[in-house]
Amino acid sequence: MKLLESFSEIIFFTLEFNIILGSLGVILLTDIVYSAFLLGFVFACVALLYLLLDSDFVAAAQILIYVGAINVLIVFAVMLINKKKSDNLFLFWTIGDGITSVICISIFLVLNNAISTTSWSKIYLVTEGNKNEKLILTDNIRRIGSGFLTEFIVPFELMSIILLIALIGAIVLARGEQIINPIENPLKRKK
Repeated sequence: MKLLESFSEIIFFTLEFNIILGSLGVILLTDIVYSAFLLGFVFACVALLYLLLDSDFVAAAQILIYVGAINVLIVFAVMLINKKKSDNLFLFWTIGDGITSVICISIFLVLNNAISTTSWSKIYLVTEGNKNEKLILTDNIRRIGSGFLTEFIVPFELMSIILLIALIGAIVLARGEQIINPIENPLKRKK
């Protein structure tokens, strides 16, 4: 989007604030239904952030894949879980929560250090894009499609197989069929 710079910054910081608050809500709320809906909110905010950064295809993929598929799958899984509601919104921390927090904070600090010390102007695609005008003029969607169907065809097909296996597994879990013992008389079973 071509917006004024100050207005663009206001939208950017608002989206970032919403992403941070939504993420904290996902991990801190004990009701998993609220967490699933907040996760969908975070995915939608990330898609809006992609739109703000002029990446239309990635934003559409974010909405279709994450908000439309993954989050709906999570909501269905939450609906299948028979977990009783807790009365309070926040539970007390356990030792496992402390260990997880230390690991997450350390990963955050390592990534922060790696991102801040990387010389982004010397990355191959940036330098090639500056040298080759044809690379800049090529449409992003065409470049992504060309990459999927040439260089990344094997990982692309493997991901489709993995998603198919996950879909079949979700259907099997949702149906919840019981295996009937052939030795047992089915007329004697009562539920």
